[in-house]
Amino acid sequence: MVATDFKDYYAILGVSKSASADEIKKNFRRLARKYHPDLNSGNKTAEARFKEINEAYEVLSDPDKRKKYDQFGRYWKQAGQGWSPNGGGAGFDAGGFDFGAYGSFDEFINELLGKFSNGSSRNPNQTYTYSPGTGGSTKFSDYGNYGKSSGFNNTATATSADQEANITLSWSDAFQGVQKRLNLGSEVIEVRIPPGVKSGSRIRIRGKGQLNPRSQRRGDLYLNVELKPHSFFQFDGDNILCEVPITPDEAVLGTSVEVPTPDGKVTVNVPAGIRSGQSLRLRGKGWSTTKGERSDQLVRVIIVTPKEISQGEREYYEKIRELRSFNPRSYLSQIKL
Repeated sequence: MVATDFKDYYAILGVSKSASADEIKKNFRRLARKYHPDLNSGNKTAEARFKEINEAYEVLSDPDKRKKYDQFGRYWKQAGQGWSPNGGGAGFDAGGFDFGAYGSFDEFINELLGKFSNGSSRNPNQTYTYSPGTGGSTKFSDYGNYGKSSGFNNTATATSADQEANITLSWSDAFQGVQKRLNLGSEVIEVRIPPGVKSGSRIRIRGKGQLNPRSQRRGDLYLNVELKPHSFFQFDGDNILCEVPITPDEAVLGTSVEVPTPDGKVTVNVPAGIRSGQSLRLRGKGWSTTKGERSDQLVRVIIVTPKEISQGEREYYEKIRELRSFNPRSYLSQIKL
């Protein structure tokens, strides 16, 4: 039974089912930093937890996936996969049901849960996952994945010759561009993903959709791109954003830090007196575009205070406190209702 691998993604990220997208992102970033393999070298438990956190965020950060997860619960994956009328396409135990009466898993599960208010067990606008059969007929099947962690699901409506597919890429593949092999059932094609695609990008592949029985011409295949979450980078419009921690003395005196960029580390000069939350702009070090240009990378500086300090450090901090002339709260004396 497929239900045995069900995971409570909300519990994994430590958020409620009503959590906003910002809350989900905030908790993901906090947990990703905590369990990142680079900070937990050799810790298999932390590595497994990191993978679990990424898996949960990949689903809950995607509105469509989250909607299916909320609607179908432990069966959400089957709701988006291929469906076999004999019950084999999704690996589901038939349990005596006649699955030949259903066009897709969504159709079956909706009837099972009583989701239709009009008394009908069929949804005339159902979107199906299928592959063209011989002679122009249609049969339901599971295309499965192509390539390495490609996440390809081929979908189309029964009235359209065009097809939709989701393709999941790593940040590295999306930044540099990559060649992917797509298994369309009876045909395997090579597709070049151009550098600079992002989540929400759409790639059109002409003539690789389904066969139109009237015109005997094939429609187009549209690939909807989705990027896996990254533990360090995120998008800020066309630019990319990262956070880099510095110490209080570095913030006061200024410092130089090495910062990762998509194509290697660069040395960044942090000016004296910088405030926590301020951002430095690295021009031309951001995301690549389909025109061959580069956006900017924003480095958000976070001042981090140490939880433990030595006796010598404590003495110097106390001396600084005695000598300090700057009062960051001086304006508070002027505030009143």
